Amino acid sequence: MIQDLHSHTYYSFCAKDKPETVVETAIANGIQQLGICDHNYGVGCARTDFYRDQGTRLDADYGKTLVRYYDHMNNIREKYAKKIKILCGIEVCTLTGMKHSYALPMGADISFFDFALVENLDDPSSITNGDIFDFAKRCGCPTGIAHTDLFAFIRKKGEDPYRYFRKMAEAGIFWEMNVNYDSVHNFKVHEYANEFFRNKEQQEIVRKTGVRLSVGFDCHKADEYKASRVKTACKLIQDMGIHLVFENR
Repeated sequence: MIQDLHSHTYYSFCAKDKPETVVETAIANGIQQLGICDHNYGVGCARTDFYRDQGTRLDADYGKTLVRYYDHMNNIREKYAKKIKILCGIEVCTLTGMKHSYALPMGADISFFDFALVENLDDPSSITNGDIFDFAKRCGCPTGIAHTDLFAFIRKKGEDPYRYFRKMAEAGIFWEMNVNYDSVHNFKVHEYANEFFRNKEQQEIVRKTGVRLSVGFDCHKADEYKASRVKTACKLIQDMGIHLVFENR
């Protein structure tokens, strides 16, 4: 299974491409399963040009805009069903305490999404308060932890990695290996992912606890997509005997 569960369309203001472009780029590069998961604040505010300007002062009606977005992506899913498996996810910002808060409102329903990728778990201002288990219940759909050094996070919490990952597995929470490398992220790689692919001890903990992983390029520009990084990560994970989330879906 060649899987990329982290891609963005023009619903995310830091991205530029229409959904068809994103999907066709994935197909051309041999991706078998694609997860489109735009930022909740771009989706929630109906693509209004608010980013870094007005924030939540727009009082967006998430109840309508989330459904509209999902319906759009579901149409895309059906359009390309014979060529690729598409999942409709959403990337959930959990930051508060900024000049403008972009965190997903507590009353917003995302339970109908195929999955949610939660970011900022390790940030002190996160509305999760560092508790992914409670927040995953609030999401109500399969939940993953995006671009986070979980081993460092667990160590800082003073918890045992094996027990923490076992609890994640029991709750169905997956962990993303983010292999991004593009201009939006200043061509910086996520060192935690590199460390995981080197660290046999970390691999053994994930394998034994049964936690599933996802792979995502976190692409914001189709013309900078590097499928080779995705393919390599998927192969390495499966060669370790670790399962990818949704690999049988």
